[in-house]
Amino acid sequence: MKPLLRLSLLLCVLGYLPTMAQDLYFPERNESWKMADKNQFKYDVQQLGEAVDFAKANEYSGSRDLRRAILEGFQREPFHEILGPTKKRGGPAGMILKDGYILASWGDTKRVDMTFSVTKSFLSTVAGLAEDAGLIQDTKDKVANYVWDGTFDGEHNTKITWEHLLQQNSDWSGELWGLKDWADRPPNEGGLDDWKFRKLNEPGTVMEYNDVRVNVLAYSLTNVWRKPLPMVLKEQLMDRIGATTAWRWYGYDHAWTEIDGLQMKSVTGGGHSGAGLFISTEDMARFGMVFMNQGKWGQQQLISPEWIKKATQPSVPNVNYGYMWWLNQKGPRHWEGVPEHLFYAAGFGGNFIVVDQRNGLLIVTRWLEPSKIGEFVKQVYEAF
Repeated sequence: MKPLLRLSLLLCVLGYLPTMAQDLYFPERNESWKMADKNQFKYDVQQLGEAVDFAKANEYSGSRDLRRAILEGFQREPFHEILGPTKKRGGPAGMILKDGYILASWGDTKRVDMTFSVTKSFLSTVAGLAEDAGLIQDTKDKVANYVWDGTFDGEHNTKITWEHLLQQNSDWSGELWGLKDWADRPPNEGGLDDWKFRKLNEPGTVMEYNDVRVNVLAYSLTNVWRKPLPMVLKEQLMDRIGATTAWRWYGYDHAWTEIDGLQMKSVTGGGHSGAGLFISTEDMARFGMVFMNQGKWGQQQLISPEWIKKATQPSVPNVNYGYMWWLNQKGPRHWEGVPEHLFYAAGFGGNFIVVDQRNGLLIVTRWLEPSKIGEFVKQVYEAF
């Protein structure tokens, strides 16, 4: 290719990227979110409305009293109890956005509710911000090199890297805030002795969804940042994207630690013993917009695109899981009839943030029966 032609093409590409970014809409703080104009985007309005009706008609079947829903949902766990704040939830709610504009919304999108394991994707982002800031050199580093207070002592735990914790395949063994790793979501087979004296899996080989180990990640990141993670999230991200002041991120009532002579709360990455992130649908959408736009809010780069790419790569043990983001790859959790490049945050009770970077599509839905999410997202895509 001739040098002049190559330069011309490069300038066209560089000139085109800002134009794309300008076409996205990012609401100011407290601004009413803009609806898409008629004929602004090509889609079947009636069909999209039917998808919304489907979400509204398939409310999560658990109690709206989430304290009760939590105790019923996790009653099989030995010693399970509520250790942090809970809140009665509202009804189904959600938003479907194209390039930041609302195509459809339902329910009370300003209501603050628990969001359970969607919190994990926020926690993962705090890890990304730490790597971007140089506080963590690389997620393949051993955590014991950063947190040396005994949390990662022992032949097994010393092997664990940040990546193992983020992908939930560390098999970290121990106790945190009075909770034992083996008592959280134990296998369907066996009993207490089988669970307590099991053979540990080599880090990086087997994924096990486990909130105790997720909370170990939160504790470790608190030590790295040397400040409470809600403060980190607020300063580094939520304030910059114009989120409301209503969201909260809680830890267990007794989860206090001392760093630099200061007492601070270590938060949780979920809510199945209470606590976690309490947030509105609209603030969830703002968070999702950053990931849809490769880490940028408007023209401001808040999270590196390199982190987002790394966070949404399939892990070796589970093709459907990255750094606390679920991936719609061909695997056990694949949604049929939906693009494989999607990634999403998911939480107990049917809380989801679904991100489609290629098509500028973002879906947030609350309190949808979890088994119906694949069908719902498929119906949304059939409208385009």
